[in-house]
Amino acid sequence: MRRPIVWDGAGELRYEIREIVRVAHCIAAAGLPVVYENIGDPVQKGEKVPSWIKDIVVSLTQQDTSYCYTDSQGDYATREFLAATVSARGGARIGPEDIYFFNGLGDAVARIFGYLKREARVIGPSPAYSTLSSAEASHSGYEHLTYRLDPDNNWMPDISDIENKVRYNPSIAGILLINPDNPTGAVYPRETITAMIDIARRYDLFVICDETYANIIYNPDHSVPLSEVIDGVPGMALRSISKEYPWPGGRCGWIEVYNQKRDPEFARYITSILDAKRLEVCSTTLPQMSIPRVFSDPRYADHLRSRNAVYEQRALEATEILSSVPGMKVIKPKGAFYITAVFDEGLLTDTQSLPVKNTETGQYLDTILPSVAPDKRFVYYLLASAGICVVPLSGFCCDLPGFRATLLESDDRLRKETWLKIADSVRRYTGA
Repeated sequence: MRRPIVWDGAGELRYEIREIVRVAHCIAAAGLPVVYENIGDPVQKGEKVPSWIKDIVVSLTQQDTSYCYTDSQGDYATREFLAATVSARGGARIGPEDIYFFNGLGDAVARIFGYLKREARVIGPSPAYSTLSSAEASHSGYEHLTYRLDPDNNWMPDISDIENKVRYNPSIAGILLINPDNPTGAVYPRETITAMIDIARRYDLFVICDETYANIIYNPDHSVPLSEVIDGVPGMALRSISKEYPWPGGRCGWIEVYNQKRDPEFARYITSILDAKRLEVCSTTLPQMSIPRVFSDPRYADHLRSRNAVYEQRALEATEILSSVPGMKVIKPKGAFYITAVFDEGLLTDTQSLPVKNTETGQYLDTILPSVAPDKRFVYYLLASAGICVVPLSGFCCDLPGFRATLLESDDRLRKETWLKIADSVRRYTGA
């Protein structure tokens, strides 16, 4: 074209969690059945949505108002309900005007970074969640800025690393955290979050906390909502029903904004997000309307408790099997539904392999293996040899070699068989 039309951040749009699926589809087309452990969709992996939740949704479809537009910020009654829920926790007190609905949190993340001044950076965790890290990198045109999550300290954020990077990089305007964390499954104690809030306060930053998995935690650990500890610091929490009902296809997420009136610059930034939302008109009405009825139903607490018990047992099963493999560090997740394994330094090389029976698949691997990270090389061989699709840790803005897998498979036999196959594949691949 007569002039460049691609924006500077286009090269930073990477979503390894779904990109690995392209490879999996090519391998499946060659005749090898694939077990997908890459994407966090509980329903796709066999979890049944409770019939009473379905009944609520069905009853709402009988109301004509569920077919209407909502306010641009979202259904007012739902925002009123959520604001009251937040305020009842103690800590930040908000109103319906502080809640903003989007078509899933992917939409929210695109707006959050799309209307942030390009020179303003947000530092986030490493390993990172791809949607957040890619959006931040794309908006700036540079690699995502990260702080370290420490696998030797239960994947806790390295507070000194955060402060040092904030102190010496004046472009940093915000701190991002994910609690419970994706991909590590870590749940941060109150003192860790308050330490991050303290850094934001002292350096005049805002805070973003992705709380998608806030109610998917394994006792006795307790996930502390950002609203309880934000104090007077500007910030926002990202929430969703996709993993919790679960209803990932509902594409219903929202942000809760705290202390937006405390800082004029932050307030103007939030207003710009709402202005952009008005251009879209609104987000889908039906799932929004279901929230007060589902969340306030007396069966909901038991629903969450039973799911958490199941995920905790699966986390224990996977941890025991994978941690038995020499040269691999596995920390039992405490929330969300993922597990992350890290290989010892130097364990992976660029010459290791696993047997691949299908000639066509082997030839395909030869075309994609050159110049890939060592952990991605292992993931590709695991896929081509055992038919198991996981995500390389290098795809999460991380220099630690490893992989992330979900805990979502509902078939007990298949799930255990998958973990055993992964463990055996690591042993054979590394010679352990």
